[in-house]
Amino acid sequence: MAHSTHGRHRAPGRHNPVSELSVIATRAGVSGAKASAVLAASGGLVAAFALPASAAPDTAAKVTTSVPATPIAAPAAPAISAPAVSTPVKAEVVGVTGVTVVAKPKPKPKPRPVVVREETTEIRPAAAERSSQRSNQRSTASSTRSAKSASRSVARKPVTQNVAQSASGVVNIARSLLGIAYVYGGTTPAGFDCSGFTQYVFRKAGVSIPRTASAQQAAATPVSSPRPGDLVFMGSPAWHVGIYTGDGKFIDSPRTGKFSSERAIWQTPTGYGRF
Repeated sequence: MAHSTHGRHRAPGRHNPVSELSVIATRAGVSGAKASAVLAASGGLVAAFALPASAAPDTAAKVTTSVPATPIAAPAAPAISAPAVSTPVKAEVVGVTGVTVVAKPKPKPKPRPVVVREETTEIRPAAAERSSQRSNQRSTASSTRSAKSASRSVARKPVTQNVAQSASGVVNIARSLLGIAYVYGGTTPAGFDCSGFTQYVFRKAGVSIPRTASAQQAAATPVSSPRPGDLVFMGSPAWHVGIYTGDGKFIDSPRTGKFSSERAIWQTPTGYGRF
């Protein structure tokens, strides 16, 4: 008779795959939420494990495992929702209110110190310069006056003899103009020619006579016996003229380089004329 030997087996017990997965998840340190997700994902596996296995019959011993036909549903995952948008709360103003900010005014520039000595030093040279200019102007004016005076003294020869007064006013005027240099075409005390001298003297006496010697000769009344104040003519028509003073003398302005003077008639006159 054949005798069969059976192997040693664990005591038959009830196997629960869900419990085994929970244990595995707990050992792996998975949190409760993650474990629930694992259980939900493995629900199909549990159902698969619950199906009866098909194997060759064992004649020695038969082990029957009873698994519930309906799988255990995994707990649902917690719902996560975003917080509702709330109305923004106005931030509280922190600080001082009701105060107007005024900018700080800029400081006024400090006045520069006034140094009296420096100003005095600047003013004094200017005043000295103006004084020097005035002094130079005075010197220039004085030099000009001196030069004019010198020119007059040169143009007019000094008369040393006493000038006798005549009964004729014309002679007296003529004698007051002695020593003036001859100037061709001159009719003033700055310089006379012969007819310019006689015209100027008669004008001073209040008598108007022509300008040239020949014109004066033609306008005058001829006389044969002259008296002081009559005109003395040289040439016909006259080319020279003077004023008769008596005693064979006359006053004239002779020629260039000479001066008006009283002298003797040096040539026989061609005639005498009276105004």
